[in-house]
Amino acid sequence: PLMIKGRQFSLGGQIRDNMFWSLTSGVGVWSLYEVILFWAMANGYAPRLTLNGNPIFFVFCLLITPLWISFHFYWTHRLLHWRPLYRWVHSIHHRNVNVGPWSGISMHPLEHLVFFSSIFIHFVIPTSPLHVLFHMQHQALQGVSSHTGYESLLFKDKKILDLGTFHHQMHHRYFEVNYGTLEIPWDKWFGTFHDGTLDAHKKLKDRRR
Repeated sequence: PLMIKGRQFSLGGQIRDNMFWSLTSGVGVWSLYEVILFWAMANGYAPRLTLNGNPIFFVFCLLITPLWISFHFYWTHRLLHWRPLYRWVHSIHHRNVNVGPWSGISMHPLEHLVFFSSIFIHFVIPTSPLHVLFHMQHQALQGVSSHTGYESLLFKDKKILDLGTFHHQMHHRYFEVNYGTLEIPWDKWFGTFHDGTLDAHKKLKDRRR
C-alpha cells in the first residue's frame, strides 16, 4: 500500500503529494509545451508535415516517436541523477519508494521542463499537430503506466500489454539502475540493468565499490 504519512511528503500523504505535483506542474508544463508547438506551427516557426504531402514519412514519424522518447528519457534521467540536480530537483520524484499511478509525473517543475523537452524535436523535423499530440500523450501516459504498481495488463489470464512497473520499481529501490524504458534496452547496453536477480544485484554492488 502507498504511504498515508511520511515526513518526505508535503501534503499529508503520498497520493495527495503526487496528485499536486502531477496536476499543477505536470499538466501545466505539458500544456505549455503543446501551446508553444501549436503556435509555432501555426505561425511558420516550426516545419509542418501533412498526411497528403508525404504519407509514408507521416506514418514513420508516428512509429519513431516512442523510440525518440525512450532515447531522450534515458539520458536526461541519468543527468537528473547528477548529485546537485538529484538533491534539488529529482529527489521529489524519488520520494516514492513504492510507486503508484500518481507517481508517474509527480516531479519538480524543473524536472517537468526537462522530462517533456523531447517535444522540441518537432522544431527540427517536419511533423503535424497530430504528431505533437501523440508525442505528449505517449510520454505522459507512459510515465503513468510504468508506475501503476502492476507489471502487465491481462485479458482472460493472458498478458496483452507490458507496463514495465517492476523494471522501474527497481530504479526507485536502488536508484542507480534501470534509468530507461523497455522499448530499447539502453540499460543493458550501458551496464545499468537490474532484473531483480542476485547476479544483477551483485553487479550493482560491484559498481558501487
